[in-house]
Amino acid sequence: MSKDIAVVILNYNGKRFLERFLNDVVRYSPEAEVVVADNASKDGSVDYLQSRHPEVTILVNEKNFGYAGGYNQALEKLHHKYYVLLNSDIEVTDGWLSAMHHFMEANPDVAACQPKLLSYADMAYFEYAGAGGGFIDKFGYPFCRGRLFQTIEADEGQYNDIQEVFWASGACMFVRREAFWAAGGFDADFFAHMEEIDLCWRMKHKGWKVMYVPQSKVYHIGGGTLPKISSRKTYLNFRNNLSMIFKNMPSSYFVYVIGSRLFLDIIASLKFLVEGGWGDFFAVWRAHAHFYRKIPALRRKRAAIKPGKVSRIYRRNIVIDYFLLQKRYFSELNQSKMT
Repeated sequence: MSKDIAVVILNYNGKRFLERFLNDVVRYSPEAEVVVADNASKDGSVDYLQSRHPEVTILVNEKNFGYAGGYNQALEKLHHKYYVLLNSDIEVTDGWLSAMHHFMEANPDVAACQPKLLSYADMAYFEYAGAGGGFIDKFGYPFCRGRLFQTIEADEGQYNDIQEVFWASGACMFVRREAFWAAGGFDADFFAHMEEIDLCWRMKHKGWKVMYVPQSKVYHIGGGTLPKISSRKTYLNFRNNLSMIFKNMPSSYFVYVIGSRLFLDIIASLKFLVEGGWGDFFAVWRAHAHFYRKIPALRRKRAAIKPGKVSRIYRRNIVIDYFLLQKRYFSELNQSKMT
């Protein structure tokens, strides 16, 4: 019987995670074809898969295309109705897939959804990269229900409701193939970080919704490819965030947002410097230099997207709310501004 779901794990030198978590992915995903797309790993991942997991489909990319390009390369070869993009460092649970599948089948206007993302290190807490669903503020700063900057909440059932969100985490994203390709797939120029937020934004421009489905639950280690504290990660986050808002921000406040971000990023770089983060300080400015060089190409992408207003953007500045007004939890934010 043909399966309409492909659970696709993008792997880059993640053999240790495949050894730890792949058995459960196969065990708890009977309704799906499990696929590992390898980004030219050099740690014996492919040999391990061939010898220990003959039931898993293996796709091998010719080089490391990063998260965005690596997934694009792999997903072009798959023709299932749904893709589930799953990080290799995630422990899935019984029923994790069926809850999202049933929801997507019942809601054809939804492009993508994510499960409740909890921390593998401390399973009572949400995990940084997705938590209880993603949002952005009016300046393009991402945050989550359950995670504002470095403040991560314990899971006490406060986010057990199905909820429309702005973005679904790329650590575990259940996405409709039709919507993924209608939006153009991931922007391969991002390489890694923020590509899922950019994709969700573009799918929303096409009229689709993005949702959070907490009846599905997974546990994420995080930082499996890049460490959690990394000037390379800082560079990619700032670079890709600027590219994302340039491409997708509505014209009505485009100039205001871009100008404000220059000022806010200067402050962020100085904060890194004061804290002794020289690498992060220079990473912010390298990100800006790259962004300015790429403006002609970004203009072409923006023209193709034709950005407009979309739902679930927080119409305040999360930086001011968090650092100046001391709002540490999602529930403390002005919910009337979450339009």
